[in-house]
Amino acid sequence: MISRAAIAAGSVLLAALAAASTPAAAQFRFDLNRIIDTAKNIGKASTEISEPQEVEIGKQYAAVLLGAAPLVPDPALQRYVNTLGRWVALHAERPALAWQFGVLDSDNVNAFATPGGFVLITKGLLATMRSEAELANVLAHEVSHVVKKHHLNAIRKGAGMQAGMNILGDFVAQGSRNPEITSRLVSGMKEVMLRGLDKDDELEADRMGVVIAARSGYDPYGLPAVLQTLSAMNPQDSGLALMFATHPAPGARLDALDTAMGTRLERYAASARVSAEFGRVTRRK
Repeated sequence: MISRAAIAAGSVLLAALAAASTPAAAQFRFDLNRIIDTAKNIGKASTEISEPQEVEIGKQYAAVLLGAAPLVPDPALQRYVNTLGRWVALHAERPALAWQFGVLDSDNVNAFATPGGFVLITKGLLATMRSEAELANVLAHEVSHVVKKHHLNAIRKGAGMQAGMNILGDFVAQGSRNPEITSRLVSGMKEVMLRGLDKDDELEADRMGVVIAARSGYDPYGLPAVLQTLSAMNPQDSGLALMFATHPAPGARLDALDTAMGTRLERYAASARVSAEFGRVTRRK
């Protein structure tokens, strides 16, 4: 069961990264008139997780991540990544979400997204990047997971469709007030983290991510550049273990992106924005 400290950390993430956010009470209020009736209609239930409910589920998910690794204690870095992430998210299909971005104090190489718009990357992954375009593309990939609700779908699938819907439905109905239901939800989240998303979900997020990055004014070939860096790293490195275990191989992702992109996005690369702030902020670490 998730600790009170981790739950508190999930709440702290909102304050730490969102000085300009809308009031938390408005963002995370339950709509108790829209409770999912999973036993009667699974298809209907999948559409009745309202946005505030999705965000509340994401808070629990983010608390699990922050319980494993805190945020890097660097306000300038957090502000930079949060600002960049929000700019990227504005060009995705769900710009009105209360998006929150941050950097975890972990040397592991990975990035995570949760339902409702929480996106966290590790300082280990950030250290492999050479430009703001690469960072923007990685954030856009994670934003795509949220837009497509990949993690909610993975919880449903991981527990079996009916059982997964029951977990989500019970949490929506009673929320974090019921420790047993929260524990079941957290268990489902941890399973998704360890098992990873479906290969098709990851490849879809790659395809969507480069488009979102291009819309945001960044070189869409930043994601292939990150994947090339990862493919050159030692897969036996313990810091890469979870990334490689939960994602398709970088080479396979590069091949799929090459097929999807070809030369069609080259005009966006030619006019892409370039920023010196990435170097200034990341060299501080």
